[in-house]
Parts: sequence; C-alpha cells; structure tokens
Amino acid sequence: MSNRLYIDGSFGEGGGQILRSSLSLSMITGIRFKMKNIRAGRQKPGLMRQHLTCVKAAAEVCGAEIAGAEIGSQDLSFNPSTIKGGDYNFAIGTAGSTMLVLQTILPALLMADKKSSVVLHGGTHNINAPTYDFIEQSFVPILKKMGAKINCVIEKYGFYPTGGGEVVFEIEPLTQLKEIMLMERKGKSHHSAEALVANLPADIATRELTKISEMMDWDPEHLNIRQIKGSTSSGNVVIIKIDHDEVTEMITSFGKFGLKAEKVAEQTCKRAQAFLASDAVIGEHLADQILLPMALAGAGKFKTSKPSLHTKTNIEVIQKFLPCDIDMEEVNDNLCVISFGGEPFINEPLKKKLENNKKRN
Repeated sequence: MSNRLYIDGSFGEGGGQILRSSLSLSMITGIRFKMKNIRAGRQKPGLMRQHLTCVKAAAEVCGAEIAGAEIGSQDLSFNPSTIKGGDYNFAIGTAGSTMLVLQTILPALLMADKKSSVVLHGGTHNINAPTYDFIEQSFVPILKKMGAKINCVIEKYGFYPTGGGEVVFEIEPLTQLKEIMLMERKGKSHHSAEALVANLPADIATRELTKISEMMDWDPEHLNIRQIKGSTSSGNVVIIKIDHDEVTEMITSFGKFGLKAEKVAEQTCKRAQAFLASDAVIGEHLADQILLPMALAGAGKFKTSKPSLHTKTNIEVIQKFLPCDIDMEEVNDNLCVISFGGEPFINEPLKKKLENNKKRN
C-alpha cells in the first residue's frame, strides 16, 4: 500500500486546480491522498457539481475508493487502483465546465492499458475555465508534439447558465510523454479573430470584429463570425488566435449582459497586444495546462509570462506527487523560464503489453 499524502486545499491559490491536479496525479502514481479545506479560497467553498463530477470520473477511471464525495464537502479521501481505458460518459448536470473534467482524467487515460473514448456533457465555453476551442487548438497540439494521439469533436455547444453541451475525445495510450522545448516563437506568425454567437443577434459579432480590426489593424480575411446552431443556451465568445510553428496561443473573452460588444473586443485586444509585445512563447493559461504533462515527461523548458499564483500553486501540487524538479527563473518583471528536471514517468503496464505482443509476433 502506498503512503498517503495529506493536502490542505486552502494553500496558495486555494481553488479547484489543487483538487484536479491531485486527482490526476493520484491516478497516475497510485499515491493515496486525503484533502481538507477544498476550495477554501472561493466564495462558495467545498465541492460544487463540476468538482464532484471530476472526483467521480477519476474514481471510475481508476477504480478508486472515495469518501467525502458529495456537494459542499470540504474533505475528500481518494484511494486509487488501476487505470482502465475504455468507453466513458460523464454528465455534470449543470453548465459546469466539461473541459475541467477532461483536464482531470486525460493525463491518466494517456497512461491507460488501452484506447479510451470519453463523452462529456455540460458547459463547453465557460468563464474562468479553458474553452473547447482552447483545448482543441492550443493544448491538444502540444500534447501531440509530446507523442500523444488525441482526437476531439464538439457535438453541441454549451454556455452558462443552461449548459447542454457535448464533446467527445478519443485517447490513445502511450508509454511515455516526450520532452519538448518551447523557448522561441519559430516561423512566421499567423493571426486571426473569431466571434461566436449562439441564440444572439449576429450584429454583436460584427461590432466585436469591427473593433478588433481597428485596434489590431487586421484585414477582413483574418476575421470570422461563427454562428452556433442548435445550442440550448445563449452565448458570445471572442477569440484571438496567434499561431507560430510551435504554439497556438488563444486569448478569449466572454460577452455578458450589460457589457458592450466593443468593450468585450477591446479587452481581448489589449491582452493580445500585451502577449505580442512580450517574448513569451506560452501564455499564462496554457502554461498552467502543460505543467503536468511536462513534469510527467521529466524534462523540458518553456518561456512564459510572469507566473501567477495559480501556476505556482499547481507546481507545488505536482511536486508533492512526482520527483521532478521544476525551476522558475524570472528573466524580468514580465517574463519567466520554467524548466523541468527528473526521470520520465513510464507507463509500465502498456510497455509490458507491447513487449509481450512483440515477443508473440
């Protein structure tokens, strides 16, 4: 029986990322944990439905024994068993983020014994969470550079407060993740902007893109309106995408009642301009997403903006489970290099399975 970790969910940023990273790493390493003060840093502490779905999904994927898995609980015990690939279907039951549920179980399913198919129901484009577009176009491509084989599709869009979204992910297991270096913006930069509207007037998107064209000095061919059909909820999202050979950075803002379309676009532009003016290769939110995969690879390096408390807290959680040195070197007030040093995590069950197949053939 592995040792048990005791984790205080109130440390650092004090949010749900502490729980999600702990679940992911517990599944992968087999280390049990007990967490108290879950989401103590939030206005409504404890497990909300979205977080409870993460816990139950993780438990199903690895056959874990759990205690404290109920709405509002601030204490949780998680005792993992063996990760199993297969077909999974998880519904949040609200407009909670499907992408945060995916974030929790994806690393483990990369270390499963066979291919997995995951269907998720809930929100697909949520404030304070990665959107489906971000996962598909920014995060997953980096995992593919690290050797992962992942296919994803969005069947239905889901926005707050109704939800109703549906996404499907197909995940192939691998023996280990490969090291990557993301220190330069290689190749020519390509940029574009897109305004999504669901059950709202197209004029909102037109005004947003007009403002972006003015502030970014971009021609019309770089601007696109995406009108969402079949959504049960209303929503408006503005996305600026900056492509380089190695990375696709995405800056996202959400429209909301009482906030002018031009203001939504302006917020997005200012963040995009700040990123373009820096030497960062990885943006703040993508940096958070790739910390765990790079720690599992055991090596690598990337250049990002000054790390947030969210990033620093996530690093602390990772180092509780993995013997990986994660170094943050601040280049200046707005730039940081994060590097990883350690042994790669090996998917031993899959490695043995492949070796046995090779011997039989």
